[in-house]
Amino acid sequence: GSKSLKNFCIAWIMVCIALCVILLCQLLLRNQDQSAVIETSNNSLDMIEVSGFVCGYISCVFYLGSRFPQLYKNFRRRSTEGTSYLLFALAMVGNCTYGLSLVLKMPATESFRGLYFLHHLPWLIGSFGVLFLDIFVS
Repeated sequence: GSKSLKNFCIAWIMVCIALCVILLCQLLLRNQDQSAVIETSNNSLDMIEVSGFVCGYISCVFYLGSRFPQLYKNFRRRSTEGTSYLLFALAMVGNCTYGLSLVLKMPATESFRGLYFLHHLPWLIGSFGVLFLDIFVS
């Protein structure tokens, strides 16, 4: 139990550090030689944007997955005893305001809304999805 969880956490930290180093190197290389960069069209994604999407979706999966152990424990015990309601209340308020900030920041022109929504989808799913799961926990 706890040894495998510890190994998983260490592996996850190493993956996050590796991703941060790779993204930092990409940013430095891109900023260092701007003149050699080939212009890309507005519809294509560069490596940094793709890396951001991958990180966003990985974050979304882990963020949503973080609520299932508590839901399972509550269901198995048929009780919410020991659950910190203040933690979940503050998390719910934080997720609600974060999700709303993404929605309210949406561009006014309709032609950019779909692209904006697509670019922010992992964070919208993460914030509103966890908000939905927190309702079940509370």
